[in-house]
Amino acid sequence: MKITKIILSIILISSVCFSQGASGTDAKYEYRNLVDLPSAGILEKGFVGVTLDVLPKGVLISKLEVGVFDNFSFGVSYGGSNVIGTGVIDWYKIPGVNARLRILNETEGSPALTFGFDSQGKGQFFDEDEPELFNFGEADTSSRYEIKSPGFFVAVAKNFEFLGYLSLHGVVNYTLENNDDKDLNFGFGVEKTLGGKVSLVAEYDFALNDNGSGSIGDGDGYLNMGVRWAVGDGFTIGLDLRNMLDNKKLNANKSDRAIFVEYIKGIF
Repeated sequence: MKITKIILSIILISSVCFSQGASGTDAKYEYRNLVDLPSAGILEKGFVGVTLDVLPKGVLISKLEVGVFDNFSFGVSYGGSNVIGTGVIDWYKIPGVNARLRILNETEGSPALTFGFDSQGKGQFFDEDEPELFNFGEADTSSRYEIKSPGFFVAVAKNFEFLGYLSLHGVVNYTLENNDDKDLNFGFGVEKTLGGKVSLVAEYDFALNDNGSGSIGDGDGYLNMGVRWAVGDGFTIGLDLRNMLDNKKLNANKSDRAIFVEYIKGIF
């Protein structure tokens, strides 16, 4: 109990003493994802971002991104399931890679436009050597993440002043995890600031690439929501709720809870 109080005290003190992270009206940095869908955000040149996603079934995913040039960033990621908990860790087969190029910067009359690629999915990874873990039809549903990676994507974003800021986001993506469903996919999302340090985010993934007879998705799409709190200098934490429409055939659970942590710092 004392340790919990100490941790909470550190977080509260840091939220007062340090500058802004990536949420709220005072945000210094851009989101590169809302929850799972990529956004048009990008790391500025000379900045490094480290993120952690903690999901159910002991899934832990870490990502390192670097703003290499103006309007271009690159990163790598890696994780696995059962990392947190007991028993054998099921590491992902290969690391994920991501890169994004800002094609158009946002202006008063036009949105930001970013093209990118991200091979990192989330949740359990279903290996082609273990098809018995995951089969809902005749389609080959192996060699994919429970939450498919975005793959190639084009994202747009536009900010508006509305009781703080309201940001609208849209994305078109094509994943390479397409043994079960090869369709192009669409999604949209919003961010609403709540004061200087807190933001609410929400997204709807149509999951057109995950609604076949052999897919995990059940045809309703994925509705995800989250809250982001800038607690320190470049430090943001969040809580996510996924699958609020109960779109998965994989299990009977509806929405699941996850933790998001991000730290951004300029290094050159």
